Amino acid sequence: MRSLEAELATAHELDVSELADAVETVGFECTRCGACCTADDDEPHTATVFPDEIRELQATDDYGWRDVARPMPYGLTEGADGPEGETFEWALQTDDCGDCTFYEETDGVGACTVHEDRPLICRTYPFSVALGGTSQPMGEAVEREGMVRAHECEGLGRDIAREDAVEMARALKERAIRELEEAIAVRDSYDPVDAEGGVVVHDSEGAKRPDGTSL
Repeated sequence: MRSLEAELATAHELDVSELADAVETVGFECTRCGACCTADDDEPHTATVFPDEIRELQATDDYGWRDVARPMPYGLTEGADGPEGETFEWALQTDDCGDCTFYEETDGVGACTVHEDRPLICRTYPFSVALGGTSQPMGEAVEREGMVRAHECEGLGRDIAREDAVEMARALKERAIRELEEAIAVRDSYDPVDAEGGVVVHDSEGAKRPDGTSL
């Protein structure tokens, strides 16, 4: 297994034009179905968001940290007073239905209320880059073209303009780099913390409480 540092070096060397070729070959057009923004089979929506992206979303309105993000549930257990344990990522906040809190639907057409400021995971869906240490949103890939993985989405296979494919490719490269940098920083700074029956989130900035404040 290659080290995260080796994967990061590869991510920096990714050719945007080649990534765009792959995206163009697979094809994609968002149908605004909302499937990537809503709960799936009673499982709440989970989309990874970086600490600085949380702050950027906070700045779009008078949002508190918890309005934007929640501890990623993976690794947590249900205690007597709610979730407890340590986790290593933040997820976009969800509403009572388990949908992304920034998703709204009108007459069956979905929309993101923070579309211009949406995180990289949202900008690049349904694609990801096949490097160790990077995430695969919404399960395993259903198609792969070179380094690009395509995940389940009804918009796959549709024509995509070259300029849109290039924009997607640039975002994919940036996301791969950011995910690996985050993973390395979390690994290097990790120090077990007693959650005392609560939740601790370890991100690239250190250990935090669910409200984003540092421990």
